[in-house]
Amino acid sequence: MVTAGAALADEVGLDRLTMGLLAERVGVRTASLYKHVGGQEDLNRGIAVLALGEAADAVGVAVQGRAGRDALAAAAGAFRAFVVEHPGRYAATIGVEPSGPDDPLAAEGRRLLDAFTAVLRGYEIAGSDVDHALRMLRSLCHGFATLQSANGFQWNADVDESFEWLIAFTDRGLRAG
Repeated sequence: MVTAGAALADEVGLDRLTMGLLAERVGVRTASLYKHVGGQEDLNRGIAVLALGEAADAVGVAVQGRAGRDALAAAAGAFRAFVVEHPGRYAATIGVEPSGPDDPLAAEGRRLLDAFTAVLRGYEIAGSDVDHALRMLRSLCHGFATLQSANGFQWNADVDESFEWLIAFTDRGLRAG
């Protein structure tokens, strides 16, 4: 049910996803959904876990065997593609908090964080600055991808060229770090 909910969230937006709409989509009564999920909050949380796992897989595969700028471009590109292709499920990941260290949400979030941490190993980032560098990467990738998925770049410059410029700029900054 979570996978169907995630697909529907991508289609209509997470803010418009309801149990009734999901039930209609999968051809069951709304009450039948409660056999699979505990309610809207549980559904959204399940979508967040799914999305973090999928994003972690995409970024992890993209960075394998790469370092430095190549790893940065691959990770950011994979993350961007995920968000643009799956805006609803990605939206479910924003602001949701793990209930504890054993929560699947925490585990999937760590996997995604580990993939971006691997990117930073190609740069001389002081251990005390890794958290700051990760937040910077998250902000850059999140901001660009969510603006693009919301059609937020409505001027003539090519979006892919802008993204490449962002990668080059970030690489220079990390190298100077």
